[in-house]
Amino acid sequence: MEKYTSAQIGSPTVLPPERVQYCLYARKSTESDEKQALSIDSQVKEMLQIAERENLEIVDIRRESHSAKASGQRPVFNDLIRDLNSGRYTGILTWAPDRLSRNAGDLGTLVDLMDEKRLHQIRTFGQSFENSPNEKFLLMILCSQAKLENDNKSINVKRGLRTRCEMGLWPCPAPMGYLNEKRVDRKGHVYIDPERGPIIKQMFEKVAYEKWSGKKIYHWLKFELNFKTPNGNKGLTLSNIYLLLQSDFYYGTFEYPRKSGLWYKGIHEPLITKEVFDMVRQQIKTQIIRVEDKEFAFTKIMECGLCGSGITADEKFKKQKNGNIHRHVYYGCTKSKDKNCKCGYINEEDLLKQFEGLMEKIDLNELGIKEKIKDEVARVKKFQRVILGTKENIEVKDIDVRNYAKYLLQEGSDLEKRELLGCFKSKILLSNKVIILT
Repeated sequence: MEKYTSAQIGSPTVLPPERVQYCLYARKSTESDEKQALSIDSQVKEMLQIAERENLEIVDIRRESHSAKASGQRPVFNDLIRDLNSGRYTGILTWAPDRLSRNAGDLGTLVDLMDEKRLHQIRTFGQSFENSPNEKFLLMILCSQAKLENDNKSINVKRGLRTRCEMGLWPCPAPMGYLNEKRVDRKGHVYIDPERGPIIKQMFEKVAYEKWSGKKIYHWLKFELNFKTPNGNKGLTLSNIYLLLQSDFYYGTFEYPRKSGLWYKGIHEPLITKEVFDMVRQQIKTQIIRVEDKEFAFTKIMECGLCGSGITADEKFKKQKNGNIHRHVYYGCTKSKDKNCKCGYINEEDLLKQFEGLMEKIDLNELGIKEKIKDEVARVKKFQRVILGTKENIEVKDIDVRNYAKYLLQEGSDLEKRELLGCFKSKILLSNKVIILT
């Protein structure tokens, strides 16, 4: 009796299925909404066991600690997508679908790769997704469910914070002078810090009744009390002090979120009265300096040579008998490191003369932008040659570089002056009204 094989003449040749090459992708967000997710090492361990049991070929292992809420923001995942496009992998092995995506953008990228037959399979701990309508639909549902969970958590958190505020509870870390209750059943409650609370109260009273300035408060806290914050063991900056003095929280009310217009009556114990707060607010209105409205050329490039503090500037206007108004700018130590620093103040005109004198004496190699200045001088000379019609060779000498540097100091913009002096290889110090290079 004759036997026939299944392969007959003229029938199409059936090729064995191409072996899928997997990339093992493990991700864990650092955010609190994924505290229950397996650690990255645990994910890798579990998926390697599955790969060994089912004889899966793993080409590479990728680990990433990044949130998947936003599309295109994960560097390792983006590299994985590029490798799938190049054909290095044809499959992904991961713990669960939400490890790959919690947003519509990255999910769409994966489905597109399946449609283009670049991504043949996604394997998870309990499921497998291939390029079939039902399995792609299920993948999209599972990843969309993860996105829905994220969106709902955001709404629920905001609602919870709003409810807490309506109860008079503070929803953030306690302001300076208060501490957060550590008991679980007292979440949102704050109490007066026995060490720092009385000092904060004194700050308000000294500004309100003794007309202290913010800078005087700063020196009092730093040099007399050695005041430190509870977290980080650092002192308060001058800007911190002004922000603190403008906080309504200290007399019993607060706005949350800031600038939202939503005000709440707190149940915490106030440090001061509303009357004291109003007096402080009125007092500091004239003290807050709008630094952004004033620009000085040399404040950010020098330090005090006596105490190491920064250099500040102040401008004065003097009206003469003939009606002319002269502007004078003075530079001196901020005294942030030594309130008794004797550095003194120097007029900007005298400061410029000292910088010009340095340009005469300094080795030009000290200027980090020497070549840039030479190019600029050469450009000007070339322009003059074209205008005058001369054919002389352009030669830039050291004297030209020095003169151009002095010209910038006199006529350049504040930015050009800073760029010039900021390129000194030595540190610029102002000590007893004298410029020193170290």
